[in-house]
Amino acid sequence: MSQLPIAYVDVRFCAHATEDVDKVVMAVHNILPSDKLEDITFNRSCVEGHYGNPITFFETRIKDKETVRALVENLSVNLSSLDKEELGRTINRCVEKGSIYIRLDKQAALQGKIQFVTSDPIRIRIRFKKSKIEDVTEICREIGMLT
Repeated sequence: MSQLPIAYVDVRFCAHATEDVDKVVMAVHNILPSDKLEDITFNRSCVEGHYGNPITFFETRIKDKETVRALVENLSVNLSSLDKEELGRTINRCVEKGSIYIRLDKQAALQGKIQFVTSDPIRIRIRFKKSKIEDVTEICREIGMLT
């Protein structure tokens, strides 16, 4: 696929008071294309949790076509076949209005692995230029995110 039909990718995550912010950021850097890290800037905001605990939120929107391609290829290559199968089975719940939502494990990412998780994730939103779930599913197959 010469030109990816992807408009942008959002990456969001948080670091709780019990987590080392630098390690959480390092985990996220491990899932991003290493040669594009200097081009990716995260907005950072601090809030107070329900019990007064500090939570630091990070978010960015990646629009650069080369960076988007490198990130999506990194996800496609490094997702396990089990995670790809799971995404295929649950894609109806992961796609909404032309976007696919993926949650990645911070602990695994810190070790350089990419795997799905349901709680306290690194949140990835890939916004496609097409909105039908069938089109998004086909694109995900073509780029290797589904088996």
